[in-house]
Amino acid sequence: MEKKYKTGKDPKTGLLRIIALKDFYKVREGDKGGLIEKEENLSQEGDCWVYEDARVYGDAKVSGNAQVYDNAEVYGNAVVEGSAKVYENACVRGFARICGNAKVYGWAIISDNAIISDNAEVCEGAEVWDDVKVFENAKICGNAEVVGKASIGGNTEVEY
Repeated sequence: MEKKYKTGKDPKTGLLRIIALKDFYKVREGDKGGLIEKEENLSQEGDCWVYEDARVYGDAKVSGNAQVYDNAEVYGNAVVEGSAKVYENACVRGFARICGNAKVYGWAIISDNAIISDNAEVCEGAEVWDDVKVFENAKICGNAEVVGKASIGGNTEVEY
């Protein structure tokens, strides 16, 4: 397998800054990406990428065609995969999983064992944790907090 990026130590954070070794998706050879703690955080396969000052660390993984950018953080054992996007200062942590075409953005926090999948969105400061599943075209936004064992799907919108 041909590597798509290399790393260099970032003196400000102690994390590794990724640097593209080839063109793919919207990334060009030589582009500097975001920060990871170790190569296991970002797959060398697919079009996944960590942009700008976004950070992925701990045992978190980004794979497939997933994108993490705009100062977002993914850490713990969290997984961002498929064509999912995490951006605009969003935080994904714990054992949370963001997959499919899901989007997490706007200071949203996803943690514990929460799963955001399909075309679901969590945004604008919303918090989702515990064993919550948000799927299909559901949208959680505003300052809404969804906890426990809730399942929210269909075209449901939750806003506070």
